[in-house]
Amino acid sequence: MDFDFDATVVGAGAVGLACGFALAKAGQSVLVIEKERAIGQGVSSRNSEVIHAGLYYPTGSLKAALCVAGRRALYPFLDRHKVLYEKCGKFIVASEPDQVERLEAIRHQAQANDVEGISFLGADEVSGLEPALRAAAALVSGESGVFDSHGYMVALQGEIEAFGGAVVTGAPLERATPLDGGGFTLHTGGHAPATLATRRLVLAGGLQAQAVAAMVDGYPAAAIPALHYGKGVYFRLRGRAPFSRLVYPLPIPGALGTHYRRDLGGQAVFGPDLEFVDHEDYTVDPARAATFYDYVRRFWPGLPDNSLDPDYAGLRPKLHGPGEPQPDFRIDGEAVHGLAGLVALFGIESPGLTSSLAIGQTVAARLAGADQA
Repeated sequence: MDFDFDATVVGAGAVGLACGFALAKAGQSVLVIEKERAIGQGVSSRNSEVIHAGLYYPTGSLKAALCVAGRRALYPFLDRHKVLYEKCGKFIVASEPDQVERLEAIRHQAQANDVEGISFLGADEVSGLEPALRAAAALVSGESGVFDSHGYMVALQGEIEAFGGAVVTGAPLERATPLDGGGFTLHTGGHAPATLATRRLVLAGGLQAQAVAAMVDGYPAAAIPALHYGKGVYFRLRGRAPFSRLVYPLPIPGALGTHYRRDLGGQAVFGPDLEFVDHEDYTVDPARAATFYDYVRRFWPGLPDNSLDPDYAGLRPKLHGPGEPQPDFRIDGEAVHGLAGLVALFGIESPGLTSSLAIGQTVAARLAGADQA
């Protein structure tokens, strides 16, 4: 049969757009559909905009491999498209002497993950570089930074369109039906409902990944992992930013911990914390500032009273609940769900933004491999 597109991607966040870019670059005719009225309105719009080096993730995991590969691809992409970024580096700090052993473990993990630009500093060396920072020791990641994530997504959309593809917003997927002999019929809603045929299908729904998979006829319910909302809030500092580099405490269970960044506008932002919630909720309770003061003063004792203002909140599409081990990314193909020509992404939280170009390449390679099988 005739297909309208070689590949359709559901979801126009950073990861979905990166998948569309990789497929279009490989010579596929590509459509990206998005239920919101603009690109990048979900998880991609409510994050730290941090470029991660790949220090923490278990060796051999998708997170480790894709974060390192994605980060190495990201800086040149940003340069080519003149997207603003600052390769400011990051300090991971041991605030107390009894935490130094954990810091050493992160260094060994970074080395195992082939992360470049890592060094170790003692307390005096840290003070010489960041006088206001309290640290018994620090691990330095020279490859970490911050960037304009929306500008990045606009550049991805531009690449897709330059290769002849299309990004259509306000077009929610309503149903996908596998076709005899391969491919899918898609039904979209919105102001201009449409029906189209696509040879391949990529589900990059972010927080809606599970709901989107359930819209595909024949997608086994047992292959759709449970979704947990990991909420994180941010507070912005009134006053001058105290540090030029990113500052991260040691990781907490299920997350990297409340950290500091100086954004591209020069302002200091702290967050996110982690709270598991049972629904989408983007409110920021000003009372949570109390825990931020206590937490931040472990590495910045000079944080003034009454200097933090509520900023914004984000939700992470976690595949684990409180007290459970943090799993890897899920990039599920036919071997998992039984549907040829379909790749479904689940649990693409941090470091998904950094990893996005590498995730796109992985998805494109898997679909190409399936075609040749």
